[in-house]
Amino acid sequence: MKIVLASNNRGKLAELQVMFAPLGVELIRQADLGVGEAEEPHRTFVENALAKARFAAAHTGLPAIADDAGLCVDAFGGLPGVDTAYYCTQFGYEKSDDNNVRALLEQLQGQDNRRAALVSTLVAVRSPEDPEPLIAVGRVVGEITRERRGSNGFGFDPVMFLPQLGKTFAELPNEVKNAYSHRGSSSQQMLALLHERWL
Repeated sequence: MKIVLASNNRGKLAELQVMFAPLGVELIRQADLGVGEAEEPHRTFVENALAKARFAAAHTGLPAIADDAGLCVDAFGGLPGVDTAYYCTQFGYEKSDDNNVRALLEQLQGQDNRRAALVSTLVAVRSPEDPEPLIAVGRVVGEITRERRGSNGFGFDPVMFLPQLGKTFAELPNEVKNAYSHRGSSSQQMLALLHERWL
């Protein structure tokens, strides 16, 4: 079964391809089908993921899956949330994972409450009009470190510390990261939903 991934993020594609392989599902990046990025006008992960999945399905004629993920920092009232990818731009930095981490560490300087959650919301639709989208939410709670640790992964992995493992995501091998990550959790739920409802 072919499903279009409503994302052009190669890191997400690589992670999800590995997780979806056992189902015999082939994920294709929307960019590889000539589809651009969808608008993300909403303030919640689920609404944006649904908008992206519907957009990809409408432009490709294939079932689509979209992920909207982000970092929710307690000290910032849950922000940056849906604005995570562009977080650093509000502080004058160019958009990049590296600058997002830099800006986060700067904004949390002197802050004792470093609790944060990484959230991944996956939405799958059979068509743009699918009345029953599949929705899976993964959430992992940790603490933002005071400096980068580890070189694996992407995004906020070098500063997202998991107390139960005593390491940041960037210090973990991929198979361990996938077992504990927000995207790993939402993907496992989505695999179960796809297997039950679509396959």
